[in-house]
Amino acid sequence: MEEAKKIEEQERETLEIVLKEILEEQQKSGKISLDQAAAIDELTIKVNSFNEKLENLKIIAPPVSTKSFEEIFKKVISDRQLTPNSEPKIVTRKFQILLFPEQDAKLFYKIVFSRWLLWLTIMLFITNLYKWSVHWSDNQKEIKLQNSETDRIKKAWGYLYFQEGKSIKRVMDSAYNKSLKTK
Repeated sequence: MEEAKKIEEQERETLEIVLKEILEEQQKSGKISLDQAAAIDELTIKVNSFNEKLENLKIIAPPVSTKSFEEIFKKVISDRQLTPNSEPKIVTRKFQILLFPEQDAKLFYKIVFSRWLLWLTIMLFITNLYKWSVHWSDNQKEIKLQNSETDRIKKAWGYLYFQEGKSIKRVMDSAYNKSLKTK
């Protein structure tokens, strides 16, 4: 029994604590809602005063002076009326195909002869350089081929000269001497 009373007492204490917390939260939310209501009332007063100021505001436009516009307009109209009465103008139509401009000719020639001429010379130089390099490469190949052929002949001559007897050496020497005389 005593245990049941203890449990009941603990439940009561817990219930009291919970109810106190709920009461505190309700008080806080009530205070917040009162603060919000006060803020809304304050804003409503400000909006109403602003609306009253807008209603009382009167825009007064200054009077427009159109005399200057009227004078300019009258002058333009009178000029238009006088223009047809004056001498008729002769209209000539010209059809031209221009390779070079009539205005700013100096600027055009400066561009043409400085930039275009420069690029043309550069292109000509590059083309000639390419042709020369191809020719040089062909010559180098030809020289290598002739050198290898000459080396082969020299090696064959030396091999034959040292391998054979005296009679063939004499024939080879006489052929060598004759080749020197023919040059």
